[in-house]
Amino acid sequence: MIDRYAWTSKVEQVAPSVHRIPLPLPNDGLRAVNVYAIQGPDGTGLIDGGWFIPEALDTLRNSLAEIGVGIHDITTVLATHFHRDHYTMAIELRRLTGCAVALGAPERATVDAVMAGERALDRLLALMCRAGAPELLTSLQVRHSDSSKEYEHPTSWLADGDRPVAGGRPLEALSTPGHTTGHFCFADDPSRLLFAGDHVLPHITPSIGFETVPGHLPLASYLRSLLRVRQRADAMLLPAHGPVTPSVHARVDELLAHHDTRLRLCGDAVAAGARTAYQVAERVPWTRHQRRLGELAPFDQLMAVAETFAHLEVLCLQARLTVSERGSVDEFDVA
Repeated sequence: MIDRYAWTSKVEQVAPSVHRIPLPLPNDGLRAVNVYAIQGPDGTGLIDGGWFIPEALDTLRNSLAEIGVGIHDITTVLATHFHRDHYTMAIELRRLTGCAVALGAPERATVDAVMAGERALDRLLALMCRAGAPELLTSLQVRHSDSSKEYEHPTSWLADGDRPVAGGRPLEALSTPGHTTGHFCFADDPSRLLFAGDHVLPHITPSIGFETVPGHLPLASYLRSLLRVRQRADAMLLPAHGPVTPSVHARVDELLAHHDTRLRLCGDAVAAGARTAYQVAERVPWTRHQRRLGELAPFDQLMAVAETFAHLEVLCLQARLTVSERGSVDEFDVA
């Protein structure tokens, strides 16, 4: 039997001078986040930094030592997005070593909000009200949220098409919004490598709808970003969570098919009488085990409703559904 989590246990060379380093996550179902170390003659660059906890910093030090690198050899960290399991260790590494940190420019507003003390869950409360499920968030026992002390501005903000260098290797910065507004992938076309962050994951679909930024339609953006990656030459998939796989295209095709199915199921639920995102989420199956919404853990229920809302927004954009506001709740109907 294949161990689904074998990728979490050891350093792996994935290409000449490129190693995948899994770092632990605290109490997280994802188990680990992949940091990619790119070695060059003038230092080592990292793709993503990980979540800053002492265990992860120790693992990073030990893993770098395995490949003959010290932590002070790190010159650059390119973060795919601002989430704490990708960005907070990058900030700590800059404090320790003085390395440069780069992040997508569209993340600036969200980083500013976190640094000012705003919690993502506060915005989610408003979304749950619109979804007809405010009790989901108010009943959730939140142990932690993003700490403003963990966040700082990066050394530089990335724009689409920039050519950042990591470990002496020039990469192309690809804007791939969806999972967050400022998510970026990093492409090494000559070596046929795509450092995909959370945009394309081999075993799961990235969360869509958790980041409630005004004017941001997460699933619509995500689907466009998937198509953008699909239109490029195929490459090895270097994901943030899960094992390395040989084809970005193969996984993108699976993700597009998955969301086509979810859109159909959501539309069918509205046709059958569901009106709110919460009601639709109750009628569609969840996870590969086809569970009901109430069988999920409380936080997973929250994420499921947020993602359902994102699918309903796309169906409205496609003119397959209409939406009207009743009080503070959005209600959907067949167009």
